Amino acid sequence: MADAALPDGDVERTTDGRYVVVDGRRWRATDPSIPDQLRSQLVAQLMAARRGVRAHQDDPSALALARRCVQDAKVALGERGEPWWERPTDAGLAGRAEAAIRTLLRARAPDRTICPSDVARILGQPNWRDHLSLVREVGRELAARRVLTVTQGGVAVDPHTATGAIRYRPGPALEILPTGSR
Repeated sequence: MADAALPDGDVERTTDGRYVVVDGRRWRATDPSIPDQLRSQLVAQLMAARRGVRAHQDDPSALALARRCVQDAKVALGERGEPWWERPTDAGLAGRAEAAIRTLLRARAPDRTICPSDVARILGQPNWRDHLSLVREVGRELAARRVLTVTQGGVAVDPHTATGAIRYRPGPALEILPTGSR
């Protein structure tokens, strides 16, 4: 399918909904199955990371982190990585889950948590529950790298032995943009 030519400044979605055309350039669209509240959180983090890219042009370390944050948000939104309209591979789902976890955790204060089910909802509607075991496995890997802490009832627990409802809290190794660019 060909995209329609657009005058400068116009934004249009292709008829198949997979791409948006901005100023005549085609970009992958956000996965439309992501629930609105979660999409808003991911987009807010994407915008913060983009501001970080602009703000840290003179600091190579902070600039690299800001770019990693942009990448995470875009993968979580389905704008990068495996196309959201194709059947995902296990590796593609795991990569998107990891990016979504990091992006959602960056939006939280250090003492606040996210629910693994929110990450599963980002990965796929309407069968998001099918992704919970994968999200928990990715969470265990991120806990081992200290990117997150797994909690139950506000108390840190071993992610390998925890059963029932768990939450993820930002860990000491989670990279967060310097204040002022979040």
